[in-house]
Amino acid sequence: MKMISTGVMPVMLISIIGYGLIKGINVFDAFLSGAKDGIKTAVKILPALVGLIAAISMLRVSGALEFITRMLAPVTTLFKMPSEVLPLALLRPVSGSGALAIVNDIFKAHGADSLVGYTASVMMGSTETTFYTLTVYFGAVGIKDARYALKAALIADFVGMVASCLVCRMFFL
Repeated sequence: MKMISTGVMPVMLISIIGYGLIKGINVFDAFLSGAKDGIKTAVKILPALVGLIAAISMLRVSGALEFITRMLAPVTTLFKMPSEVLPLALLRPVSGSGALAIVNDIFKAHGADSLVGYTASVMMGSTETTFYTLTVYFGAVGIKDARYALKAALIADFVGMVASCLVCRMFFL
């Protein structure tokens, strides 16, 4: 398996270059054109990403995340969600790195092999950084109205969060 995984990238690269040469495409110019478009896209979405990162930092540092967690703690019992993963559930749709920091804190406090650790791990794998993804992908192609995609993605995140709590209770309790 290691030999296959090591050889996949060179084979893909050679295949792409070979296909371009067979079709008569100047591969290097096509690469430069794509790189130039990538830089334009990065510059176009940079303000939204900076705003998102600043908002996440302010949310964590201000203590607002802990306050919201305490206020919503009664709701967590309804879904059989360990209250310790509520900050993860709140931050995961917004920030992957912030969510990883919370998972790390959960592992330090409760251990990776605890119900809380299992639930946090499954939740990370079954949810998405919805706002970041919509910002990057929709911003890159210039879509302004993301309301239906946002609703569908947030519903999917909610289902993933609830399911991760229920599945971990079924298998690890």
